[in-house]
Amino acid sequence: MDNKFIHDNFLLNSKEAEVLYHQYAKELPIIDYHNHLSPKLIAEDKPVSNITEAWLGGDHYKWRGMRANGVDEKFVTGSASLEEKFDKWAETVPNTLRNPLFHWTHLELKRYFNIDDLLQPKTAKAIYEKANAILENKTPAQLLEDMNVEVVCTTDDPTDNLQYHKDIATKGFYTKVLPTFRSDELFFIGQEKFMPYLKKLSASANVSINSYSEFLNALNNTIAYFNENGCRLSDFGVGEALVMEDFTEEEVSEIFSKRLKGETLSALEINKYRSSLFIFLGRKYNEYDWVQQYHLGPIRNNNSRLVKEIGWDAGCDSISDYPMAEFMSKLFDTLNASDQLAKTITYNLNPSQNEVFATMMGNFQEGGVPGKMQWGSGWWFLDQKDGMEKQLNTLSNMGLLSRFVGMLTDSRSFLSFPRHEYFRRILCNLLADDINKGLIPNDIESVGKMVSDICYYNAKNYFNFN
Repeated sequence: MDNKFIHDNFLLNSKEAEVLYHQYAKELPIIDYHNHLSPKLIAEDKPVSNITEAWLGGDHYKWRGMRANGVDEKFVTGSASLEEKFDKWAETVPNTLRNPLFHWTHLELKRYFNIDDLLQPKTAKAIYEKANAILENKTPAQLLEDMNVEVVCTTDDPTDNLQYHKDIATKGFYTKVLPTFRSDELFFIGQEKFMPYLKKLSASANVSINSYSEFLNALNNTIAYFNENGCRLSDFGVGEALVMEDFTEEEVSEIFSKRLKGETLSALEINKYRSSLFIFLGRKYNEYDWVQQYHLGPIRNNNSRLVKEIGWDAGCDSISDYPMAEFMSKLFDTLNASDQLAKTITYNLNPSQNEVFATMMGNFQEGGVPGKMQWGSGWWFLDQKDGMEKQLNTLSNMGLLSRFVGMLTDSRSFLSFPRHEYFRRILCNLLADDINKGLIPNDIESVGKMVSDICYYNAKNYFNFN
């Protein structure tokens, strides 16, 4: 057996697992339907150049690992040189054993740079130099093509003019790069930033916003514009507790007018506005045949001192214990009652809610659309081996694993795509283990088709990217 850490049968613990992975999963293209890649960097089509920028820039996982290892913030997000930061990451990696960072790091070194050495202080300089020599000649688009990435869907604010997506569409890249309508900023009506954001939305939609009806008109224009430029998904990721309240259009119009006048809104008024917006947006997504996504469960920016030092998204978010079932039930039922519930994917961050999410999605499945309501892959703190296995097992128990649309990276890094390989190996090993325990038939062809569907074909059919 190959004694390299990342070898051909990494994570595959039986002959059946090896066959499932190598024959039914390994060569399939990747559809990465949710990530935070930069359309600007793809459009500019310049070499990535430096592994530190590609690896540590915006990567909260690595930042948290380095901080846990006692690394000074100077070497995490601060003023240290790129090589100094890389060296501190190399010092940290040996201490990440049993953390998914150890697996991801070495998968990425192997797949992008054909490096088999373990990253540690004594190998850091050679790895840094070899990786940078390769990245000097690799653009983001080339890195995506190298990993056989067929589609990526970025995460885009409603006020984005999508110019970079337009530029990308003219370049003939192998990978299709599509926008996603991320609605979060529309929901912060109770915060100071809401009024400046409305001005930005007004300018981008070319609509005056002096009333709630004009606000909705601006959103109509914006959603139509996104659709014209290839958008086929929406997303939502506000972390705080969510409540669906009954409302009338008159009430919400008055609430919106109060906010325009600078008046302070009550919690009930904020929730009525949000409830109205959820329903309006959900109906629009259904109208355009988009897939709506809901990322639910983080408590963000916990470390106020760190946020003050380096800004928002500092890597101090964590799992919350907010209630979610009643919110999802009322939202989806309201849309479904009028036959306006779009295809939907939910993601939970709190693993104690796995069964809550899995069973909620089963309430609203529909004839003619296999797997219409999806409970999404292990997300954020749960997109590691244990989290993926728990998600796969819970989905198997509560729904149909065979209809699952599979993995995504949720990443800001162009070097993150071996995470699809990681997922595929875990899936194949789990199903092979069931075969060897006699829990499912030893029918490799049938199980292999299920593997291929989960890894690629289900997503291809579900999203129907043109």
